Amino acid sequence: MRDLVNSISPFLRDIMSELGVEANDWSGSLAGSTDSAYADVTLPCHSLSRILRKSPMAIADEIALLLGDSLNGICSVSAVNGFLNFSADADWLSSLVEARALDERMGIGIETPKIIIIDYSSPNVAKHMHVGHLRSTVIGDALVRMLTYKGHQVIGENHIGDWGTPFGMLIEHLLDVGDGTPSSEIDLGTFYRDARAKFESDSDFADRSRMRVVKMQASEPETITHWQMLVDRSLVHFNEVYQMMKILLSNDNLAGESKYESSLPEVVERLDALGMLKQSEGAQVVFPDGWTNREGEPLPLIIRKADDGYNYATTDLACIIDRVEVIGSTEFLYVVGAEQAQHFAMVFQVARDAGFMGEEINAIHVPFGMVLGTDGKKLASRTGGAVHLKDLLIEAVERADSMISEKNPNLSGEERKEVAQMLGIGAIKYADLSTDRTNNYTFDWEKMLSFDGNTAPYLQYAHARICSIFAKSAIVRSSVQGTSISLIHEREQNLARILIGFPEALDNAISSHSPHKLATQLHSIAQAFASFYEVCPVLKAEGEDTKNTRLALCDLTARTLECGLDLLGIESPNRM
Repeated sequence: MRDLVNSISPFLRDIMSELGVEANDWSGSLAGSTDSAYADVTLPCHSLSRILRKSPMAIADEIALLLGDSLNGICSVSAVNGFLNFSADADWLSSLVEARALDERMGIGIETPKIIIIDYSSPNVAKHMHVGHLRSTVIGDALVRMLTYKGHQVIGENHIGDWGTPFGMLIEHLLDVGDGTPSSEIDLGTFYRDARAKFESDSDFADRSRMRVVKMQASEPETITHWQMLVDRSLVHFNEVYQMMKILLSNDNLAGESKYESSLPEVVERLDALGMLKQSEGAQVVFPDGWTNREGEPLPLIIRKADDGYNYATTDLACIIDRVEVIGSTEFLYVVGAEQAQHFAMVFQVARDAGFMGEEINAIHVPFGMVLGTDGKKLASRTGGAVHLKDLLIEAVERADSMISEKNPNLSGEERKEVAQMLGIGAIKYADLSTDRTNNYTFDWEKMLSFDGNTAPYLQYAHARICSIFAKSAIVRSSVQGTSISLIHEREQNLARILIGFPEALDNAISSHSPHKLATQLHSIAQAFASFYEVCPVLKAEGEDTKNTRLALCDLTARTLECGLDLLGIESPNRM
């Protein structure tokens, strides 16, 4: 409870100073309680024993005595077993939540803006987007939204795989199936697979494919025309998926491998000029300090392969140069699977050693785990292949539509369709974002579409329920935002406690690049609201003041849920 910590700290600082205790010896320990039933904020005094040469219990008792009634109107203070416990006063909660209700941003501050680049999604041309792209796409999108809301200039970059040796076989296959084939008729479901099978079984085709790569690298016009056809067809598919998911990526965000192709020789030249390039088995490599293989031998970062082709690391280094020297970014995030941790660590080290980015630049790999099926294995289709992401989204909407039809048959067809889209897509995104990104998670239709538990439908239903309160009463929500709030009931106070923690949860989610911390707070808000609504009548409250207080709490809850879900890229229906 950051707000209470900030209110308490000045008083504690004076007392600790009198006792001869430095701020860094206690301030980091003053934090929200793990059990709000006992306190909102706690200060363990055990670490102060070595400084004050007293027992933790004696220290807690002494500080409580010295505080006296100085915190009246803010919180009550108690000393229990060497802990100082602080419980917020109802009046303090009332005044703070009243201020939040009047604030369009609900207490969320704006930071000094930085140019932040977020590298996410990154599908491959000539292939369907599959479930393996889900986590990068939704996590990256949530980070874009959250950092933008905090005032930063955030640039999303979609580093699509649109260059390299596979395109030789893809272009040759395109020519084989028909030079005049419209891009719209290219079947991404089979195109890459068929080209690969032909490459492995037909030596003549393989030779032509290798020659086509040479022509592509030389920017031979006909070859580039066919390459562009493959890219264009793929972009149609990518954009369909992004639009279905409400992802903030478009063609304007493309920063594929092709963008950096012309810059790769410069990377080699700059590394060579610094004396960093070494020869290893015909390849040009860099041996960053501290990296060894299982045999204890220096581990190379390949810059140029023995066949003179460039490696992924070369493109990543060119990308860093562009982001620092051209765009002027001071922070960039790579939302890429955990299996690439070593690659990025080595690339970042080489980039710093080469002076491509200084110590003031934050280059951060944001790793994530896998999506598993209910069998505990990597999620796959019935045939054993990767699940196409578009198919997954369509199925989610269809399942949500069936649920809505049963739950509220009075919705019109058009309204039901709209709500089903929100619920289905929201369910998939929230199931991912509510999980610690470093962990694997299980894709479970029944669980993620449930109206109970930590799910998108549960949060969306809480929002819709509040909207219905105002709709039934014909009360304009904005009219209650200037209401004087007086929190009397215990569950009113508990809801207020959770609501005022929203800005802190957002900041924690951003600082750790962990959207699940925001999702956890939103779930706590929905739970607290359900508990409040169960025993605290709103429209039938006794007394106009109580009614207005509860209406103001309802409005703030709905706005907070809507804001939080939007920062996760999830829509909030008004009816369900």
